[in-house]
Amino acid sequence: MKNNDCCSEGDTSCCPTEPSTALEPDQHRQNVRKAYAQVAQADTAGDGCGVASSCCGVSDDSAITSLISTRLGYSKQDVAQVPAGSDMGLGCGNPKAIAALKPGEVVLDLGSGGGFDCFLAASEVGDQGSVIGVDMTPDMVSKARGNAIKGEFSNVEFRLGEIEHLPVADATADVIISNCVINLSPDKPQVFREAFRALKPGGRLAISDVVATAQLPEQMRRDQRLIAGCIGNASLIEELEDYMRSAGFSDIRIEPKEDSREFIKDWVPGKSIQDYVVSASIEAIKPESDT
Repeated sequence: MKNNDCCSEGDTSCCPTEPSTALEPDQHRQNVRKAYAQVAQADTAGDGCGVASSCCGVSDDSAITSLISTRLGYSKQDVAQVPAGSDMGLGCGNPKAIAALKPGEVVLDLGSGGGFDCFLAASEVGDQGSVIGVDMTPDMVSKARGNAIKGEFSNVEFRLGEIEHLPVADATADVIISNCVINLSPDKPQVFREAFRALKPGGRLAISDVVATAQLPEQMRRDQRLIAGCIGNASLIEELEDYMRSAGFSDIRIEPKEDSREFIKDWVPGKSIQDYVVSASIEAIKPESDT
């Protein structure tokens, strides 16, 4: 999965590795949920895979995790201000950097993991604002809630749910953020339809995710480890634009980050995945006229 391939080091206990045929959506979700439950459990226990960063992108060494996050675009100050254990090094960018958050806004984080981006957003929106994190993995939600208590974040809450079926009311959020999660979904058009529903008119998307710059070989698309690592299910930019436009979004902007190939190549060493995918910032607006 992201940031390190411990399975190549001989430990296959943390990540699914076998290629398989295309899965039904529910089986796809179950595989991803299982993989990220193992991430949360390993991080909580301080376990690793005998290498610098553990198999699924986390580390029991805070200095290593901090280095991973600064490579993704976070500052050392960002890393220092969140509760220990919330920064798990699982992203591919920094959505807060493009979100332009304002005091008093309501932020919704799709795939909130240990809560890292939620806590950073909470500091931006202040006590008059609020942040809702949604994750489909119970272990991640439990971990994030514990981190919120440790950090005394009263304006953040975490809800268990799928990003294709968000547990929020219509027109809840001013801003939706997400960090390397939408690629995990077996139904990305539905994710964007739900995001559109959950945003207030005039609300905005600010997402970091992996996009395909070339058609992935079929073997990569079927590899469950690459799917769980936000690679195997990557969409071409044109496909994402179509999904977002069909959902109703306007002012769509997808900006590939060519320099991200430098850290992406480390996610699965020796597989040249950087020839097929890059990190990108993905932005869009829900038109004011929508009701």
